[in-house]
Amino acid sequence: MKEVVAPRLATLLRAPRFLEGYPMNNSDLADALAADHGVTKADARKLVDAVFAKIAGAAAQGDEISLNGFGKFKIKDQAAREGRNPSTGATIQIAASKKLTFTPAKAVKDQLNG
Repeated sequence: MKEVVAPRLATLLRAPRFLEGYPMNNSDLADALAADHGVTKADARKLVDAVFAKIAGAAAQGDEISLNGFGKFKIKDQAAREGRNPSTGATIQIAASKKLTFTPAKAVKDQLNG
């Protein structure tokens, strides 16, 4: 029994989680980049974190972020509105806010839709 379980477990531990149907996270992305480009996992993680920090920083300043072949991140204003407290049914005011939206590029849409 040990001989059958050990190779399967080793295969699962080596395979990136996102290939197994799990959502990809920052570490998975960094691991994939490290493997594809021959850099250390630590350096790849720093680069992944830096890219997302720059995107978040630009969005916080109100800038539109356009990544050719991938898509655009934009800030949209969400107007103040009335809502309801689901437990009491009382009407409440929801404050105006900003939200980050993403519009995929045509190449990404085509890849998703086969």
